Amino acid sequence: MSKGRLEAFSDGVLAIIITIMVLELHVPAGDGLSALRPLAPVFLSYVLSFAYVGIYWNNHHHMLQATRQVDGRALWANLHLLFWLSLVPFTTAWMGQSDFAAAPTATYGLVLLMASIAYYALSRSLIALHGGDSPLATAIGGDSKGRLSVGLYAVALPVAFVGAWAAMAVYVLVAIIWVVPDRRIARALAA
Repeated sequence: MSKGRLEAFSDGVLAIIITIMVLELHVPAGDGLSALRPLAPVFLSYVLSFAYVGIYWNNHHHMLQATRQVDGRALWANLHLLFWLSLVPFTTAWMGQSDFAAAPTATYGLVLLMASIAYYALSRSLIALHGGDSPLATAIGGDSKGRLSVGLYAVALPVAFVGAWAAMAVYVLVAIIWVVPDRRIARALAA
């Protein structure tokens, strides 16, 4: 079946996720710049989560450019990914409003971990559909960035209970790893 509906639905859900997150940014009570200071944790949480949703949107887009079609397994795998991403606004708000307390920061990491596992499952379902010699399979290869991300998230979960800021540093590190453009799919499609 055509991949168009999957792309359109996913784009819509990701746009709604970003919209929900920005609605958590409330106008401060005062009119001076000092009124923004208490909102810093909420804003920092938003910036990180916006980056993550953008990273998923970008990589999802590139992955689907390397596919010709989808099947039922890919549709369910995509819904699995969207489910975990739909929890990002909740965990973002909780983490920011709690000033990066341990449990909310660990829960945020758990959602990131599960989203990364779901993205991996989606990529594997698409590779299974298109074959091991497809441009997508060639581009993704062993998915070292994906495996590294899962490992870092798994490490960050218990670290959040020791030092939430250390876990946040891990989340930022993973985002930086993915923000660096991944040209594997573009190269595979060009070849």
